[in-house]
Amino acid sequence: MPPTGLEPARMNRKKGDKGFESPRPYKLTHQVVCINNINFQRKSVVGFVELTIFPTVANLNRIKLNSKQCRIYRVRINDLEAAFIYNDPTLEVCHNESKQRNLNYFSNAYAAAVSAVDPDAGNGELCIKVPSELWKHVDELKVLKIHINFSLDQPKGGLHFVVPSVEGSMAERGAHVFSCGYQNSTRFWFPCVDSYSELCTWKLEFTVDAAMVAVSNGDLVETVYTHDMRKKTFHYMLTIPTAASNISLAIGPFEILVDPYMHEVTHFCLPQLLPLLKHTTSYLHEVFEFYEEILTCRYPYSCFKTVFIDEAYVEVAAYASMSIFSTNLLHSAMIIDETPLTRRCLAQSLAQQFFGCFISRMSWSDEWVLKGISGYIYGLWMKKTFGVNEYRHWIKEELDKIVAYELKTGGVLLHPIFGGGKEKDNPASHLHFSIKHPHTLSWEYYTMFQCKAHLVMRLIENRISMEFMLQVFNKLLSLASTASSQKFQSHMWSQMLVSTSGFLKSISNVSGKDIQPLIKQWVDQSGVVKFYGSFAFNRKRNVLELEIKQDYTSPGTQKYVGPLKVTVQELDGSFNHTLQIEENSLKHDIPCHSKSRRNKKKKIPLMNGEEVDMDLSAMDADSPLLWIRIDPDMSVLRKVEFEQADFMWQYQLRYERDVVAQQESILALEKFPTPASRLALTDILEQEQCFYRVRMSACFCLAKIANSMVSTWTGPPAMKSLFTRMFCCKTCPNIVKTNNFMSFQSYFLQKTMPVAMALLRDVHNLCPKEVLTFILDLIKYNDNRKNKFSDNYYRAEMIDALANSVTPAVSVNNEVRTLDNLNPDVRLILEEITRFLNMEKLLPSYRHTITVSCLRAIRVLQKNGHVPSDPALFKSYAEYGHFVDIRIAALEAVVDYTKVDRSYEELQWLLNMIQNDPVPYVRHKILNMLTKNPPFTKNMESPLCNEALVDQLWKLMNSGTSHDWRLRCGAVDLYFTLFGLSRPSCLPLPELGLVLNLKEKKAVLNPTIIPEAIAGNQEAAINPSSHTQLVGFQNPFSSSQDEEEIDMDTVHDSQAFISHHLNMLERPSTPGLSKYRPASSRSALIPQHSSGSDGTPTTKPQWNMELARKGTGIHLGVFNLEGKEQSPLEMSMHPVAAAPLSVFTKESTSSKHSDHHHHHHHEHKKKKKKHKHKHKHKHKHDSKEKDKEPFTFSSPASGRSIRSPSLSD
Repeated sequence: MPPTGLEPARMNRKKGDKGFESPRPYKLTHQVVCINNINFQRKSVVGFVELTIFPTVANLNRIKLNSKQCRIYRVRINDLEAAFIYNDPTLEVCHNESKQRNLNYFSNAYAAAVSAVDPDAGNGELCIKVPSELWKHVDELKVLKIHINFSLDQPKGGLHFVVPSVEGSMAERGAHVFSCGYQNSTRFWFPCVDSYSELCTWKLEFTVDAAMVAVSNGDLVETVYTHDMRKKTFHYMLTIPTAASNISLAIGPFEILVDPYMHEVTHFCLPQLLPLLKHTTSYLHEVFEFYEEILTCRYPYSCFKTVFIDEAYVEVAAYASMSIFSTNLLHSAMIIDETPLTRRCLAQSLAQQFFGCFISRMSWSDEWVLKGISGYIYGLWMKKTFGVNEYRHWIKEELDKIVAYELKTGGVLLHPIFGGGKEKDNPASHLHFSIKHPHTLSWEYYTMFQCKAHLVMRLIENRISMEFMLQVFNKLLSLASTASSQKFQSHMWSQMLVSTSGFLKSISNVSGKDIQPLIKQWVDQSGVVKFYGSFAFNRKRNVLELEIKQDYTSPGTQKYVGPLKVTVQELDGSFNHTLQIEENSLKHDIPCHSKSRRNKKKKIPLMNGEEVDMDLSAMDADSPLLWIRIDPDMSVLRKVEFEQADFMWQYQLRYERDVVAQQESILALEKFPTPASRLALTDILEQEQCFYRVRMSACFCLAKIANSMVSTWTGPPAMKSLFTRMFCCKTCPNIVKTNNFMSFQSYFLQKTMPVAMALLRDVHNLCPKEVLTFILDLIKYNDNRKNKFSDNYYRAEMIDALANSVTPAVSVNNEVRTLDNLNPDVRLILEEITRFLNMEKLLPSYRHTITVSCLRAIRVLQKNGHVPSDPALFKSYAEYGHFVDIRIAALEAVVDYTKVDRSYEELQWLLNMIQNDPVPYVRHKILNMLTKNPPFTKNMESPLCNEALVDQLWKLMNSGTSHDWRLRCGAVDLYFTLFGLSRPSCLPLPELGLVLNLKEKKAVLNPTIIPEAIAGNQEAAINPSSHTQLVGFQNPFSSSQDEEEIDMDTVHDSQAFISHHLNMLERPSTPGLSKYRPASSRSALIPQHSSGSDGTPTTKPQWNMELARKGTGIHLGVFNLEGKEQSPLEMSMHPVAAAPLSVFTKESTSSKHSDHHHHHHHEHKKKKKKHKHKHKHKHKHDSKEKDKEPFTFSSPASGRSIRSPSLSD
């Protein structure tokens, strides 16, 4: 490792740190954020920050901070002007690499760029030089105060302005602004140390118009008006040490509600939504009480604020002492469907206040602990609030999601460890993105990561018991509370950070149990388990012979060795058996407790102690087995495919009291379309004691079975007589009763049955006329006048039912479909949809659910050939200004149209929206929809796949989405779906490229243009431990490109040329310095890639040089062979002409290469005068003189230096 100056910091660690090693040579203790001007019209912000830091090393000479988008005007340290450099390599990942379109290459370059500014590695975009006058001050480890003036103009990420284009003042228009972003994105709106592990106390000040309210973290100390009473300043103090990543802001003309049950809780919403806010938040105090009770610990902050805003980035965003929610979660007492969803969001955000905001993480690899604990306690709240059935159904859903994702993509790793040692080079080689950093992760991967984390916490609970689990959480909170109260001992604050090892140590101390095998299985490696089970009953031995196989060779699977629970329901009761799954064991003998009995009548005891009468006529007379379940408690992350007879599934559905078992049997019965299956499902539908979600699933299963039995089905269509009996008038069966949704279980069933019935098909594969008439009658006679609840979701489901009844049109002689020659049934459906759409414009429903269903139904009619396929209607509904749910539904239709009709015009329209739509969530959703329903895939021939599209998407992910991590990762997902990892097949082959390996003196073909199968994983190209390479370097001295042998003298010439440029780094007058990003606190400068000056495509990808220092490479970077200078726009940063290297290091270091190739270097200069730079380079050896040189003030927003002319000037 090159010397970084951090070793003393590590030696100077305080005793309270408990192993936390800060990557920074200083400790941040306090930060002031003051925003004194917010302009909604221009969408701009002006303010300053002041950071109080204590150096931890005596030779601290530069300070790295995070800042993106901000225009930095001035930096002062202890009231002395300080020079600074700004460089953000993530703005453009691959600089002007016009011929390079390979995703492997991009992913590696992107991971390197993100690491280069990662605060957890001690890096940052902003590098500030400590003035020489303060060096003595620093040597004594005295406090430094860094004052930074900055502004933000039309931010594209981090802060989101919502300014409705209507008449009136900003307050009257409901204009508001709020902070948002994925993971640590605070750097987008003010300079900070944007790490979850750097805690400090905060003072936050916001000056806003008198009609506005500023909501931020901590306690509101005072609100001060200006003399003219036109503005006011909100002063917040957050005395609990908090990471910058957990700081947030919302400013708008909010209506304020103090919680009537808990006065320390305040709610904020946009104008005229106060009645909805009162109802929505009326339940929150119960969530507080539940968490405080189970954790036996008070809520850690002195206050809590909920803010509901429009155009939210995510539905729920938790920050220290406040949460920002989407305003779409607000609802009245009349709405049924939204209520549980909103309550779940509130409970989730509150769980994250304890674990995520108050207790933070040490590093990204510890993220799973926080997400796991907050998800786990949220699950406990869910179990208490909605009951065990809902909880188990949720766990099963989450398990199915993670299993499907891991089997599809190859696995989710919870605890990625990246260090030395003989570990795998890349633990996520199956993925098209790096998992070393949250900002390189696919959004879907991160969602599944959170899902897996809480499931693993549940496995730990199964191992050590809930009681011990809650004691561990209490211990973590108690330590953090004690640490947070140590105002003047900041070294104690590291106890507010959780790490994987610390968490496991707490578990071991509290429970005394070793859970290391469990952690190794589910946390330290990715993959799920895939079981295949079958059985035979041995009557002679009265033994169940169970065979369990595993598939551990498929992607996303792993081998499981350990205990596995099997539950066998026999005639004499339910019996649990724990099998030990060994390396090679497949067969397991389980003794049965009851003998088979043919004619004995006796009640059968179930798992829950209940005894029931069963009709045993269907079962095997020789066997006492009723049904068998593998891993009923879901204590392994697994997929089980188990074979048993249809009558066993039917018994399991009817009599097993666990909702998960009932769901499994419904899924299995789809394969057994028999009258017995039909009867079992009908019985479940009629059972009012049965969990409503199981009954809803049974509806769809019954429809599938009825379609399989269509030739033998007797009687009315499936479910019709049942629905008539339950919900229609006794005297007139085709008229539905007046709506009464007091029984929520009945309400959900009443909504679902018509949707499932519409999927029924007759022998001609058409929806039976009887069913369609029945659904139309339900719509016609729907009466909600006496109902206290809204029926908007019910009516939306009726439209979905109409859409489900549509079957493909039969065209005669290729006739063109017009509205005049429509099929009469389809005409009725279309008329109904049109009427609903028009009514919605007059009387909009809650969340416009009916419009959403109508748009989806129209797309179904188009796809089935009944109405002309045309995206114009959907494009009009997708425009900015419509409610977000309508826009998403319309965009779904346009995405589908693009795929089916292969429309290049619509694809361009969608890509244009991704780049320009004002709502970040909508941009993200379009990318997500295109990825899930792509217009083509990498192995398909498509007219849409062309060079222009490749360039457009490459540009989008390379530089067009630098303001939003989530969006950039979404663009990478789409690129991977369309083109794969290697170079897109639609591109012409690039000009021949060569790789010169100067170490081994040989040349090979450029790996970046070799097809994927040959190239393999190219991560080594960016890997610092790889050999010195010049990637894609075309020999400038050779007249023929076809020459097979390369003259090594020429290579030495090249080395001399490079050495010449390396020497320039050490010189006092260094125009080339603008290409370099400062590295860790004392090491050499790490360059970024450069590009051609004229912006034209160049065939030279880049030079990727390495200086070997103690086995580690420092990338030194790309020079134009023509010696051209970069244009000002292509530069990331611009020092003044005379800025020396020593402004970064007190002792200058020299390059070994420069001494070695001194002779070559001078000869080369004589030969190649065209490489000469316009600036003259003078050697200055006196370091004192160097340190007096002026230093650049650079502006990240413009990319140009404030004090110095650009090189092209």
